[in-house]
Amino acid sequence: MLIFFLSASKGKMADLPHHLRSCFQSGKLALLAVLVSGGIVLQILACALYNNWWPMLTVLMYVLLPMPLLFFAGSNASSLYTESSSGWIDATKFMTGASVVGSIAIPVILKHAGVIGWGALAMELSSFFIFGMAILCFLGTSDNDAYSML
Repeated sequence: MLIFFLSASKGKMADLPHHLRSCFQSGKLALLAVLVSGGIVLQILACALYNNWWPMLTVLMYVLLPMPLLFFAGSNASSLYTESSSGWIDATKFMTGASVVGSIAIPVILKHAGVIGWGALAMELSSFFIFGMAILCFLGTSDNDAYSML
């Protein structure tokens, strides 16, 4: 349903009246806010429910994740999907991929070491999945000029 929601908005937005277009744009923004809020809640619950704050290490990776994109890709996020001859874009893809792997690896390593339990691991990975969905939704909606960050 989420993919239908985003894909239906791209092709037929010009046919809708202005008040419906602005409502639809606000709905996309609200969806992004709900996804990010849900990810934050799961992240905090993974720590608070089990009285173990080691899973907060993944927050460091969540902070580091967008940095290569902001520093090296700039406002051209579409260059991440194409073949590039630029060394900066290739470095951006590599560092972003390493951050993504680190975001998954930290809770798995903590579980393997016996520092966190299965419930905290499940919540951490669910939080990562929800944050990933929010990023993909943002990239899908950032094609519009109304909510472009950069």
